[in-house]
Amino acid sequence: MKGFISKDLHPFWVLLLLLAYMTAGMFVAYFIFSLLVNWVFGISIFEFASVAENPASNPQGANMMLLMQGVLQFFSFVVAPLVLLRSFGYNLDTYLNWKVRPSALLLLLSGLLIVVLMPANSLVIDWNAKLELPEFMKGFAEWARAKEDEMAELTKLIADFSTLPKLLVGIIVVAVIPAIGEELVFRGVLQRQLHRWFDNTHVAIWIAAIVFAAIHMQFFGFVPRMVLGAMFGYLYFWSGRIIVPIIAHFVNNGFTVFLLYLQQTGKIDFDVESTEAMPWIWVLISLLLTAGVLYYLYMQFSPLPVRQESIAEAESGVRVEEEEEEY
Repeated sequence: MKGFISKDLHPFWVLLLLLAYMTAGMFVAYFIFSLLVNWVFGISIFEFASVAENPASNPQGANMMLLMQGVLQFFSFVVAPLVLLRSFGYNLDTYLNWKVRPSALLLLLSGLLIVVLMPANSLVIDWNAKLELPEFMKGFAEWARAKEDEMAELTKLIADFSTLPKLLVGIIVVAVIPAIGEELVFRGVLQRQLHRWFDNTHVAIWIAAIVFAAIHMQFFGFVPRMVLGAMFGYLYFWSGRIIVPIIAHFVNNGFTVFLLYLQQTGKIDFDVESTEAMPWIWVLISLLLTAGVLYYLYMQFSPLPVRQESIAEAESGVRVEEEEEEY
């Protein structure tokens, strides 16, 4: 398929288009959700706004908000970037996966990396959660704390994974859809366009990670989320396969959902949502293991050859641009 938008478009305009496509996806999602919420929960479009404002007031409020999150994420973060890339005429497979497929062991290790990182990241989470801002930023700090408390209450309401069906729904809405969608947006489009723009891998990865952290609107959880975003970015750059950061992202979210299920069913008794740092010995072991696994993945992913299909598509794009310039 030949795209109707030039692949030579400046990255700034590509990113504006991404925002426009995601906004359009949001409107489509709200329309579809308004039909689903009436069909599934019997909540009319006129009742929806009041229930969304206070989900606890309706017995189906929590389920409704979980459905809304899933539908919005699917259309804004999964459908929108894929449609954007097809608008440029890219073959999705060769664009998102420019290197040959790595072994299944490396994919599994990429997911395990996130579990290994968790004790070390708990130190960052603890520091960020307790961060004291200067006096002149007092207003912002109070607003940020209030916003996070509000989001925490909503999360507590909808994060009921106490039965197996609820666990499966939680895995889909909280782990599968965000892992695919956010990696397509932040790594598949944003990071790659930033790389085109600045021609610097590290700048592209870290700016994408900063935007990734900022969009979650949790200032006192910003730094650990930025660290995760950067890690996803490097995994994508080294491996050249979008499935690698998707698996890592899925494990990060899915592991938390599974721990909540174990907590809510009484199988474990520690606070999964605690922001306290883990004991220093676990943090130290985690740091050493994380460094070792990262280095191993880097050494295994980096030599993977570029796919012939990706080379052919890139050369084809160059030829088209040269022909257009000559014309």
